[in-house]
Amino acid sequence: MPPKKATATASATTAPKRSGRGAAAQKSAEPAAKAAAPTKKTAAATTKAAGVKKAAPAKKAAPAKKAAAPKKAAATKKSTHIVPIVESDKENQVAKTNKRKREEDEEEEEEEAAGDEVAEKVVKPAAKKVAAPKPKRQARELKAINEPPKQVMDIFVFGEGTAGELGLGSVRVDGKKPIDVKRPRLNTNLKGVVQVACGGMHVAALTEDNKILTWGVNDQGALGRDTTWDGGVRDVDDEEDDDDEDDTGMNPKESTPGEVDMSDVPENTVWVQVVASDSATFALTTTGQVYGWGTFRSNEGVLGFSRTVEIQKKPVLVPEISKIKQLAAGLNHIIALDEKNKIYAWGAGQQAQLARRLLERDDTAALYPTGIGALPGRAKAVKITCGSYHCFVIDSKARVISWGLNNYAECGHDESVGVDGGYVMRPQVVDSLSKYEVVDIAGGEHHSLACTKDGKLLTWGRIDGHQVGQPSGSFSADNTVWDERNQPRILMVPSEIPDIKDVVSVAAGTDHSFAITKDGKVYSWGFSGNYQTGQGTTDDIETPELIDNSAIRDRKIIFAGAGGQYGIVGALPKTDA
Repeated sequence: MPPKKATATASATTAPKRSGRGAAAQKSAEPAAKAAAPTKKTAAATTKAAGVKKAAPAKKAAPAKKAAAPKKAAATKKSTHIVPIVESDKENQVAKTNKRKREEDEEEEEEEAAGDEVAEKVVKPAAKKVAAPKPKRQARELKAINEPPKQVMDIFVFGEGTAGELGLGSVRVDGKKPIDVKRPRLNTNLKGVVQVACGGMHVAALTEDNKILTWGVNDQGALGRDTTWDGGVRDVDDEEDDDDEDDTGMNPKESTPGEVDMSDVPENTVWVQVVASDSATFALTTTGQVYGWGTFRSNEGVLGFSRTVEIQKKPVLVPEISKIKQLAAGLNHIIALDEKNKIYAWGAGQQAQLARRLLERDDTAALYPTGIGALPGRAKAVKITCGSYHCFVIDSKARVISWGLNNYAECGHDESVGVDGGYVMRPQVVDSLSKYEVVDIAGGEHHSLACTKDGKLLTWGRIDGHQVGQPSGSFSADNTVWDERNQPRILMVPSEIPDIKDVVSVAAGTDHSFAITKDGKVYSWGFSGNYQTGQGTTDDIETPELIDNSAIRDRKIIFAGAGGQYGIVGALPKTDA
């Protein structure tokens, strides 16, 4: 059977956004879809440029005041048309006038009497005082439907770090730089963390004492707090080697974990989950309410946070949805599952990740949370997750349902594979996974992975950065699309990786991945140009390798997460292990 050929190689990216310093080496093959995500970075110093804000519509000039209505002729000037008043009319008018005067006199007497009563209570006005701050409002009483996580983790970080996404601060500590961290390092700035969400270049964490901490890039409000800083100016022409500098020049308010500004959130709010996209963060409460901050980006640049707000600097309630049980974030979209099994989606939708068609003339309609419709066969959703531009649902029968961008087969379907802009518009059951009982699933930019109840690890999607972790000899004409140089480009069929067993959870970054086994070990593979695999090298990791350094060797890993150029793992505290 002749090998299948990829039919498209072009990829559109979002308008540039502020960058981190380093980035991954550009692969020779370009992405095969118009996607909102940044293209693969180069290992040379590459930065995301500052995002260009959408031009604000010009304000309409205030209309000129209406000309004043012409005044009535002066009383001294007699009108040319005077209707004579007959005697009977004069008598009627006098009677009405006298009656009206009596009524007015009675009203004045009543008002004076009331005034006398009030006068006794009136005191001399005191000097003007500064208004006391308004007390924080209480959340209206809603039934709790979600439980906050309780297991505390020690957090280890590795990867690029020049955008502050490692949360290690801006200066050396014990001789160690907070950037280019080759292997997992304990982040001592984080205590009591129970859940972590990794965005493209920022991170959010939920703590056991109900705080939400954020760190990383805050150009468009993703951190939900003020990180204004006047320092960090350096001479770009200075040729001195700054490897020995203690201060990296990073904004310490961004690179150090800080509490989100909750001044507009009811004080009795309890958080249960945080999720992070590329430029926004959302949080779920015990009562099923959703708050968010930041913004979404489309292919053209900043799309907005909502239909009326471009960049949301502090947490605000998302009023259109309620009784939410789970959230999941893609690069620039969010999905939410409510207690009645309805899934909502909003954000950027140019790659069908919202499971609905959008009108170009009203791109902000995508920012309104909208139901995606019933799942195939009225399936009951158990778990929801997102890749950069695609979405997954695991249902109560352990089936996988997906939709969104599929030109690298990242959705697991064979339709539209290799087609420029190819996507799956409506949720569909992934037939190629039907023989497996899937318990966890994750998506990267153009690849996906899953693990099964019996511990198998499955991968599919883009190949050229070793994203799928498959040995080179595992690709065939039956399961792979090959490029014009006869190199494997797309693994169309979810395929088992034979040399790793007992996998219980998975995670994916842009082009790298993690798998955790039941004994608490973590494996990584894929693109490693900025040490994001935690393996201590900038060479790609072809197949899953154990992350084995002294910091985590004797620790039980229970969480892994990844962004564009970094990775995070969470371990049980030593007292709990």
